Amino acid sequence: GYAFAKYTFPAGTALFSVVLGSIMVPTTALAIPTYLLFAGVNLTDTRWSVILPSLVSPFGVYLMRVYAADAVDTQLLEAARVDGAGELRIFFSVALRLLAPGFITVLLFTLVATWNNYFLPLIMLSTPEKYPLTVGLAQWQSAAAAGSGGQVLFSSVITGSLVSIVPLVIAFLYLQKYWQAGLATGGVKG
Repeated sequence: GYAFAKYTFPAGTALFSVVLGSIMVPTTALAIPTYLLFAGVNLTDTRWSVILPSLVSPFGVYLMRVYAADAVDTQLLEAARVDGAGELRIFFSVALRLLAPGFITVLLFTLVATWNNYFLPLIMLSTPEKYPLTVGLAQWQSAAAAGSGGQVLFSSVITGSLVSIVPLVIAFLYLQKYWQAGLATGGVKG
């Protein structure tokens, strides 16, 4: 997103249009090709088969482009270039600090989307010990309902669902300080 916002390069607009177009493709439509791709490299029934597809986020690229366009001042980048800093140093020393609130936002969006993803782990994983809590609860619920003549375990499933959101709440509370620091960045006049 930072590169799309701050650099001009050949086919940059076309490449960004492809990223925007990929946002419109539902992830369920990519489930079978993703499974076939991971089966080809023997990564099915591993945790990587759930983690790796979640690392690619076209919405995250779009959000970071929009955020970087306003958060990182072009004059600040030019001043760093005049001082002799290279592009990597400018990114890691100047831009990344200014992009922290946007980066944390994309991280949390991706974390919640991955944590709540039901379909991808269901098709990628076949070992019940590797199921995430959401898939494991649903499988346990369906097995219990089928084995006991249709008795539903609502209390256990609801308790498990409550427990499953605890890591998300902890992540939000921990990462909240980065949002607050980002809000206060422009509040002091130098």
